[in-house]
Amino acid sequence: MRNLVIKTICILFTVNCTFAQAWMTNLDIAKSMASVENKMILMVWEETSKFQYPVFVNDEEGNLMLINNLFEDEYISPLIWKNFVPVIVSEYQYADLYHEIKGKRSQAYIDKFNDDTIKILDVNGNILNVNGNPEDYENISVFIKNYALNTEFISLELKGYRQKKDFYSAYYLASKYLDFSLFLNANVRRDVIRLSEIYLDEANLFLQSEGDKKGLSQRLELLRIKYGLIKKRPKKVLRQLKRLEPETIEKSNEGFFAFLYYTTYTILEDKTNAEEWKSKISSVNLKKAQQIINLNNN
Repeated sequence: MRNLVIKTICILFTVNCTFAQAWMTNLDIAKSMASVENKMILMVWEETSKFQYPVFVNDEEGNLMLINNLFEDEYISPLIWKNFVPVIVSEYQYADLYHEIKGKRSQAYIDKFNDDTIKILDVNGNILNVNGNPEDYENISVFIKNYALNTEFISLELKGYRQKKDFYSAYYLASKYLDFSLFLNANVRRDVIRLSEIYLDEANLFLQSEGDKKGLSQRLELLRIKYGLIKKRPKKVLRQLKRLEPETIEKSNEGFFAFLYYTTYTILEDKTNAEEWKSKISSVNLKKAQQIINLNNN
């Protein structure tokens, strides 16, 4: 499937498509391919690709190898294509891409967007490895280990957001990214949580155009509280929950409210209070709660 897509792109854009070496040069097409293949995108700015870009990589025996140029080496290129969709983005696109994030991202995110290092993007173009600003040569094997994520788990939410950007698609994608982070190691989990928060902030912006602002705003607040459980801060979460009066919880949010209380009390080993909320949770959400409980117990 991928080779067919690559050949099609080569015909359409007449780029040099020797499979071992070619990088894509169209970000929109790279996003589409990443969506089809459930991959992340590995991106650099065009100016960076005009010079040698030395990187490290571990060979099959685990030995560290120095690759003189990331963009031309025949050993490393197949590794990148196997795990990512690599793309070189034109400097002419910088202004438009910057306009999309201006005033909406942290300074660390903007700095990463601007620099000459490798950026790992999701299919919507948001940067995952925001805090990765290496002082030494980057190790491609480390990138593969950390960021070669199979995004099939969140594929429906990614597709929904790409088709229509609104409160619901942004909210559900933020929520699913947060669930996805449970399956990742601690360092990558932090990156995915930050990525999730981007969509949560977008959902908050979309909220202004929705009718049921009270119920949806409350749902956003409960999801923000859930982040504390993933970050292993159950005592803080309990304080946040206790500031919410049960009688003010919208009916559509009662299950989520119960889920947060049950999960928090279970983590804190308060069995009496946990049991009071357990009956209000579906079997599916009990399984989700157990994943968070297991995370906090590790």
